[in-house]
Amino acid sequence: MPYQTVNPATNETLETFDSLSRQETLDAVEKAHEAFQSWRNTTFDERKKILLKFAEGLREQKENFARLITLEMGKRLPEARDEIDFCAEITEFYANGAEEFLADQPMEVDDANAYIQYAPVGVLMGVMPWNFPFYQVVRYATPNIMAGNTALLKHSSIVPQCAMAIGKLFSNSGLPDGVFTNLFIPSEFVEAIISDERVQGASLTGSEKAGASVAALAGKNIKRSVLELGGNDPFIVLDDADLDHVVDMAIKGRMVNTGQSCVAAKRFIVVESLADEFKERFKEGLEEMKMGDPMDEDTDVGPLSSEEAARGLNEQVQGTINAGATVLLGGDRPDRDGAYFNPTILTDITPDMPTFDEELFGPVASIYAVKDEDEAIEFANHSSYGLGGSVYTGDIERGRRVAEQVDTGMMFINEPTNSQADLPFGGTKRSGYGRELSELGIKEFVNKKLIHYKAS
Repeated sequence: MPYQTVNPATNETLETFDSLSRQETLDAVEKAHEAFQSWRNTTFDERKKILLKFAEGLREQKENFARLITLEMGKRLPEARDEIDFCAEITEFYANGAEEFLADQPMEVDDANAYIQYAPVGVLMGVMPWNFPFYQVVRYATPNIMAGNTALLKHSSIVPQCAMAIGKLFSNSGLPDGVFTNLFIPSEFVEAIISDERVQGASLTGSEKAGASVAALAGKNIKRSVLELGGNDPFIVLDDADLDHVVDMAIKGRMVNTGQSCVAAKRFIVVESLADEFKERFKEGLEEMKMGDPMDEDTDVGPLSSEEAARGLNEQVQGTINAGATVLLGGDRPDRDGAYFNPTILTDITPDMPTFDEELFGPVASIYAVKDEDEAIEFANHSSYGLGGSVYTGDIERGRRVAEQVDTGMMFINEPTNSQADLPFGGTKRSGYGRELSELGIKEFVNKKLIHYKAS
């Protein structure tokens, strides 16, 4: 697929970019490897100075970067601004905290001395998606750069200008050539990069299919990897929940980024005593949302990222409807130009339907009524995914009890799954492995080296 800027609000192709040749790609790997030899020996203060300037640049150019996000993948402009703010926060978190996170860790042993040194490992390969085109890259790159590694990036082919802007800002912030490298390459070149002996690890955020491919390559070549894949997050509503709050959180949790988030609430599991009222109020809330141009400050529902994404979602929804699901709202595409899809609510979905355990990446919610708390937990765990989830209750201890029994990497009580710089982010089961963000995130691609000695 060529690297192109296509405005999803109009489906107009605005610009096309050339891909690198195989030799140019291998040259970039060599340059990153050479850069690592010196970058690994820089001090935390030297790295910190550059990354704080990068964060400053994000804030100063926030409006331009936000509009670039909206232009290339259709995120509503207010959400795009929030994404840039979050990127600055993540960068500052690692710039200010890396030295402490990676400080030598003393160990208590008898008749000797020992400690763990956290040492950089080398060149890393990142494969990143389009749905958060700045955040996903910053989440991957900044901790690893602060750790002393060098980072290659293959970004999604539909956000090339976002990828270029990130690379340019790193360079303008003083980052030496080769420490961060943006690669416009076809997907088949990823295999050559991960297989290259100069590359020491791979990080991918994306589809289950792409994750399986990268994991296989990493395993074959004995490289460490981190995968953040799809999600089918449960949104559990117990019988003592505040329904006013629940409905507000349901709309927020499902419609973030027009539903194009791995941790968006997707399966709404509601106890029977509240199910009918929840359905009606949730439907009313979605009906009130205004669809329109994502550049318009008053728009509530923007387009999906591409025409291909909108067609794919439509196929999933129509297949579910044809299999017997009930349409409570929407279920189709609006009569307008662009990659739009109407907010949709489906009910009466059964395990034998094709989308029961598929991720619906867009403004489509599935509602399931259950008899009680135990059945809610059982239903939540009836999924091959395990990224995030949330539970709603008036009793925090009850919420903790339920959260601890749901098989996910993250559970939130009385709010939808979200991310912040100082909290670990990642999943289990087919949602991937490894953690990003927080102190855990910077320790995924370092050598935890034991140093042991005895007094002479």
